[in-house]
Amino acid sequence: MEQRTRRSRGHKVSSSVTVQAEHRACFVALPGGPGTLDEIFEALTWAQLGLHAKPCGLLNVHGYFRRLLGFLDDAVVARFIKPAHRAMLVVEQEPRVLLEKSARYSAPAGG
Repeated sequence: MEQRTRRSRGHKVSSSVTVQAEHRACFVALPGGPGTLDEIFEALTWAQLGLHAKPCGLLNVHGYFRRLLGFLDDAVVARFIKPAHRAMLVVEQEPRVLLEKSARYSAPAGG
């Protein structure tokens, strides 16, 4: 896969997400492994930094991501993740509903 490098706000960014961000309306992760999580969390981090305003979502098929979502909720309680940043992750079990929510998504001001 072609890799590109981008500089923004003093950050050097090199990833396949660079290419994807240019051509996608949203980022959606289906159940998968470490590579899947790496990609969706990189996209979510970019959204937090204000590098894009596209929705990031998880298709939570059969509750696959429930433990991950519990971890993220615990991180909010522990104040490692801001509630606004946790809310940036769109989660649904049905593809149609996930896409509908993604279409209505509005990024918070300031990333």
